[in-house]
Amino acid sequence: MARITVEDCLDHVDNRFELVMVGSKRARQIAVEGRPALIDEENDKPTVIALREIEQGLVTADILTEVPQDYEILDAEEVADSAEATDVPQEPAE
Repeated sequence: MARITVEDCLDHVDNRFELVMVGSKRARQIAVEGRPALIDEENDKPTVIALREIEQGLVTADILTEVPQDYEILDAEEVADSAEATDVPQEPAE
């Protein structure tokens, strides 16, 4: 298992601060959100996997502005219909 250095990762992000943000967000995606690793896990922790993905150029700073796709955007009618179906009292519209 080769060590990953900050310098290896800085070739793919602008600075150390951005590296921390990108690495932590990607590690959280792997550990908490259940997203699959883009590389072989080799029994590494999510933070190490995230740094390896950054080092290989598989994850970029674009991850910071990514919109979560797991959430469904509902329009007002769908929300009202689902509230009526569950008999949840609604506040009167102004």
